[in-house]
Amino acid sequence: MFKKILVANRGEIACRVMATAKKLGIRTVAVFSDADANAKHVAAADEAFRIGPAPVAESYLKIDKIIEACRQSGAQAVHPGYGFLSENPDFVEALEKAGITFIGPSAKSIRAMGLKDAAKALMEQAGVPVVPGYHGDNQDPAFLKDQAGEIGYPVLIKARAGGGGKGMRRVDDPQDFLDALSGAQREGEASFGDGRVLIEKYLTKPRHIEIQVFGDSHGNAVHLFERDCSLQRRHQKVIEEAPAPGMPDEMRKIMGDAAVKAAKAIDYSGAGTIEFIADVSEGLRADRFYFMEMNTRLQVEHPVTEMITGEDLVEWQIRVAFGETLPKSQDALAFSGWAFEARLYAEDAPKGFLPAIGTLDHLSLPEKSARVDSGVRAGDEITPFYDPMIAKIIVHGPTRDAALGKLLAALEATEVAGCVTNAGFLAALCRHKGFASGDVDTGLIDRDLEELVEEPSVPEDAVALAALAALGLTRPSSGNDPFETLAGWRIWSASRQFALLEIVGDRLDIEVRALGNRRFVVHLASGERTYTIVKVDDDTITYDCEGHRASAVVVNSGYGLAVFQNGHAFSIGLPDMLGSDDDATGAGDQVIAPMPGLVKVLSAVSGDTVSKDQPLVILEAMKMEHTLKAPRDGVIGDVFVAEGEQVTDGTVLLALVEEADAAA
Repeated sequence: MFKKILVANRGEIACRVMATAKKLGIRTVAVFSDADANAKHVAAADEAFRIGPAPVAESYLKIDKIIEACRQSGAQAVHPGYGFLSENPDFVEALEKAGITFIGPSAKSIRAMGLKDAAKALMEQAGVPVVPGYHGDNQDPAFLKDQAGEIGYPVLIKARAGGGGKGMRRVDDPQDFLDALSGAQREGEASFGDGRVLIEKYLTKPRHIEIQVFGDSHGNAVHLFERDCSLQRRHQKVIEEAPAPGMPDEMRKIMGDAAVKAAKAIDYSGAGTIEFIADVSEGLRADRFYFMEMNTRLQVEHPVTEMITGEDLVEWQIRVAFGETLPKSQDALAFSGWAFEARLYAEDAPKGFLPAIGTLDHLSLPEKSARVDSGVRAGDEITPFYDPMIAKIIVHGPTRDAALGKLLAALEATEVAGCVTNAGFLAALCRHKGFASGDVDTGLIDRDLEELVEEPSVPEDAVALAALAALGLTRPSSGNDPFETLAGWRIWSASRQFALLEIVGDRLDIEVRALGNRRFVVHLASGERTYTIVKVDDDTITYDCEGHRASAVVVNSGYGLAVFQNGHAFSIGLPDMLGSDDDATGAGDQVIAPMPGLVKVLSAVSGDTVSKDQPLVILEAMKMEHTLKAPRDGVIGDVFVAEGEQVTDGTVLLALVEEADAAA
């Protein structure tokens, strides 16, 4: 067995690989960029090497730096994780030339499946069904538009070297085709260095079902059953589960056999995933599934397969790379129960899932009730340089209902302050009646998006606790000073204090009167209510409100106060009392960068007349394009940036003026 391996990745997958390596008695080596010098994966490794500045092109994609780290550390093999260099055949060949084992498939296998068009042609030859579409070399926009017309709308434009939803556009109207094509090409070029695309028929009620396959260097190949990854937004997976709900045994066998056939067609060795799209307009049928692509690496969602099979897929990868045969034959593999994985991201779901950055001032993950794979700790920073994943929350239960209940409970116990997250959105998905019943398809989130991102109103108890915390009246008692119980109290009468809070854009002056003995009267919208602080344990406040005892977590972060109660997170601002009363002045007159990014396209110049919601700027952040639109009708006044310029969060990109002002 290997004595030492290097993990050429970062974040949760690097930590995940290291955990299995250490279980096997293998020493681990981490690599890190300047942005990750103090990261969790660096601390988890036995030794670590700096490989460059924060941008991935200058660090995690530098093949020569990684090989040099192998030489210096004596690492015998490299595990690539997922993303970065995991599906780069040049990296595999460079390692082989240096005498270092790649824990993954051969360069030949990666190349065979690396380009979606070539992979589909290969699968057709192998007898695996593929999605109807155009997979040829002609990339002339007019020709591609004609092909889309022949396929029939809606169609899906996909970067042929893509993955993770990047370089992908759905087109419903022929008039939108060329703009969507340009966007997909730009994103493909930025993310994969390849702007070429293919066109496919878009199925109106599709399910994304994938099969985990494994091969070895001795000619063996097996599958470890299916995963359903249909809950997606922006073509990126949100919650995955295994097995697939409603999957007939006959179809499971046919799909599994097709996946193994695909793996054997390229002499595959290591972990891989065959991704299928199933037309479920008439339910799951064995004659209605099609090959989409093969991911020649470990998937983000591999834990759900591990949970239902009891197998450690990273251990399988390491053993196969060392030259061993597969640990089990197909007949020896079975699954039991149900598993879910939810991807907890730093992103703003109500604002179109915009990636977010910030410092994790408070982080409490449900590690006692769920498996949590994470690459961050409290105090770590979510930067604009990498994928904003905070953690994967994975559960297993005897039935789908039981597992889904455990997932909801785990998400409701998740607490993150200092950075906006999608935790509330994920919990709303778990409560969704269609998802709960197993009636899922890739369009579910888009159809019910408004309902899923609706934020609950802030309850009065949360407002009261925020007011008390803002006034410093909820500090833990030292137990030594009897005067602490008189916080806010005055000798002649109960003191009156006012807390200025901001809730969903509204500013509230909350009056608080101290009665002594940690009792307070708080003036709320429904009237006066009396609160007694029973106990304060770190950030957890146990309180009594007129006979009702409950608790909540209240955290003061850079964004104000975060109150976690009854499975919900409430963000409450603490405005500057001396600041302007109108923070929104001019908000409708400017287009502002919602995050750090690169100005990819600027489609307006000074003097242009624009209408509300007209696309004006395309901002590239975290390898995804985000379209910024006109906030109102008007005329473009000043333009403060140029295409190709890197901007920070909050940068004013351009300003609008009234037509009369422009004429003057």
